[in-house]
Amino acid sequence: MKGNTGLKRIILAAGYSAKGLRAAFIHEAAFRQELLLALILIPLACWLDVDATQRLLLIASLVLVLIVELLNSAIEAVVDRIGPEHHELSGRAKDIGSAAVLLTLLLGAWIWGSILWVQFGG
Repeated sequence: MKGNTGLKRIILAAGYSAKGLRAAFIHEAAFRQELLLALILIPLACWLDVDATQRLLLIASLVLVLIVELLNSAIEAVVDRIGPEHHELSGRAKDIGSAAVLLTLLLGAWIWGSILWVQFGG
């Protein structure tokens, strides 16, 4: 992509992004599961009687989970590319990526739980 500018660079970048999404869908079960969850919950967020800010938080929390999962998958792919043998730093990198996904899932659950509680339980 070096040397490409303007519209050609944007088109190439979009193609690489689509390739990355496809690779994550094909090779990463966690991404597929989180995508399915998002595909169910985003329409629910649009259907719920919440204000625009709450709806944005509901949907953004789901998209954030997908983004962090993509980054975690990228870290795992790079670590696996280096070699299959156990190395403390490789394990640490994978564990930290996994922790980032967990924190994002907990944040999403907290956002969804808080908004649903205010709307229907409180």
